[in-house]
Amino acid sequence: MAKPHPLLEVRQLRRPMLGPLSFGVDAGECLCISGPSGTGKSQLLRAIADLDPHDGEVRLDGEAAGTIKPHRWRSRVGLLPPESHWWLPTPGAHFSGGAPVSPVELGLPGDIMEQPVERLSSGEKQRLALLRMLSNRPQVLLLDEPTANLDPANTRLVEAVITRYRDSRSAAVIWVSHDQEQVERVGCRSLRLDGGRLREAQGTS
Repeated sequence: MAKPHPLLEVRQLRRPMLGPLSFGVDAGECLCISGPSGTGKSQLLRAIADLDPHDGEVRLDGEAAGTIKPHRWRSRVGLLPPESHWWLPTPGAHFSGGAPVSPVELGLPGDIMEQPVERLSSGEKQRLALLRMLSNRPQVLLLDEPTANLDPANTRLVEAVITRYRDSRSAAVIWVSHDQEQVERVGCRSLRLDGGRLREAQGTS
């Protein structure tokens, strides 16, 4: 019997100084990607999210990105960038369908949705951006160092929320991290990006 295709499949993806890269991520799997700064990890995630031009193909559950309307692709394949952007005065105004989990589960104040965005810290914005992305119920999470601005306690809360989401919805996760201990905690598999190419890394089970 043929093995089912991965939920997310990257085929011969190329960008300047990056690739060709081919790999897949199964439903319910967390693939961690590490590597030196400036090697293209963020570029890779943006290409998968169809935000930047690239060669090659990305497929979601067998469907090529080019056959899915861009706004639909970006809701099904959610990208959490290092810095979030907010265009309305309060966080709550950005959630048309409500938050998927309580902000308290991420160590945030219960009334944070009504607070002015301009008064929030970078760590608070980072966690709220995760909630905003999850509110679209994506099938794939592209996480670009989602805990970079957080202390250890809040880092563990974020890891727990993401893991619960992945497990409950059989989502595929690509998690970029420089923290090897985090990679070992959250990853099912690990790849290292260096010199524009990916190779298997050690340290995950």
